[in-house]
Amino acid sequence: MTFVRRGLLPVLQRCTNSVRQVPILRAFSTKHIPERLPNIDHIELTVTTTDTPKTKLPENELKFGHTFTDHMFEVDWNEDEGWHSPRVVPYGPLAVDPAASSLHYALQCFEGMKAYRDANDPDQLRLFRPLENFKRMNRSNERLFFPSFDGDELLECLKSLLNTDADWVPYGDGNSLYIRPTCISMQPTLGVGPAAHVKLYIICSPVGPYYPSGFKAVELYADASYVRAWPGGTGDAKVGGNYGPTIYPQSEAAKKGYAQIMWLFGEDHQVTEVGTMNQFFIVDQPDGKRQLITAPLDGTILPGITRKSVLELTREGTFGDLEVVERKYTIHELIDWIENGQLVESFGSGTAAVVSPVKGFHFEGKDYQIPLDPSDSQSQLGPITKQIYDTITGIQTGRIKHPWSVLV
Repeated sequence: MTFVRRGLLPVLQRCTNSVRQVPILRAFSTKHIPERLPNIDHIELTVTTTDTPKTKLPENELKFGHTFTDHMFEVDWNEDEGWHSPRVVPYGPLAVDPAASSLHYALQCFEGMKAYRDANDPDQLRLFRPLENFKRMNRSNERLFFPSFDGDELLECLKSLLNTDADWVPYGDGNSLYIRPTCISMQPTLGVGPAAHVKLYIICSPVGPYYPSGFKAVELYADASYVRAWPGGTGDAKVGGNYGPTIYPQSEAAKKGYAQIMWLFGEDHQVTEVGTMNQFFIVDQPDGKRQLITAPLDGTILPGITRKSVLELTREGTFGDLEVVERKYTIHELIDWIENGQLVESFGSGTAAVVSPVKGFHFEGKDYQIPLDPSDSQSQLGPITKQIYDTITGIQTGRIKHPWSVLV
């Protein structure tokens, strides 16, 4: 079944065509192309619903990224038409040419975000800072020399997809619908060069709690043998090429009994990220200040949406007298904080887990322990980390009223 979300479309088009032009000034080749190309326009969105809906798994059987909803969103771009044909369609395989440059040269980027059921009105869906994800995706697009898009328009298209698949958003505390916007080159030719054909699509996957049995603090493996990102590279973009090369070192860490890699950089062993998460340390300084320390956005660090939220809430005083410090620091400083009794707590942050408490790490043949909750020897996370988790999840689900939570 197909229908178009147009309402009084002919009237709207006549009224808006003269003023609704969001130019994309991109020149991807030496041949002449139009200077002004259409952007994504949710008024043009069509919706085709499936005739064969899937059977949903029980919520306690959901695994991250294994189950997908009935529908997906697609929109295409080329040098002649710009962004065109936005559509919600039944979920299914893409028709990709074997020569597509996304398959050969990693011309692909993606985002990770979630939809939640409102804690007070479960029939209402919420998104957490979705425009921040689309801003970051546009930065990734720029790094790949892809066209940019209008984030507000894409958000309206996403809302239509979510309303179409609303019954796929799982109920229950900690459950959510993971959303994966993806942009890939569809250029069907070999050779490293700009993409003249691009597809943006969104798929959704119902997921259960990241910690189904409660928090479990992790131990990390710090090894300077592998580097996640470097100056002038793509560490600050969410591009596919950043992730594939991490699988081997991650598997090596797992063989040694550690949950994640602590990524180091440089001869002085600067701490950058952990696994696919931003990393934080809470440290008591000799002058009495308690600081939340994380690596700066110097081009090697992914600007996480959860990272940004943690820092902004901390600066507002939400978590008490805690000073935000964004600076480069080394693993040798980290060891000094532990040995001097200054390290209070540590956690990673990201969309999937919100926070992941860290209880220790291994470096050069030695294990180092990180405090969790000194008042509870059985606790798997520190009190500040828990406060951060409770605040952000409260905003995400509407328990805490905040402009970051967007109604669908």
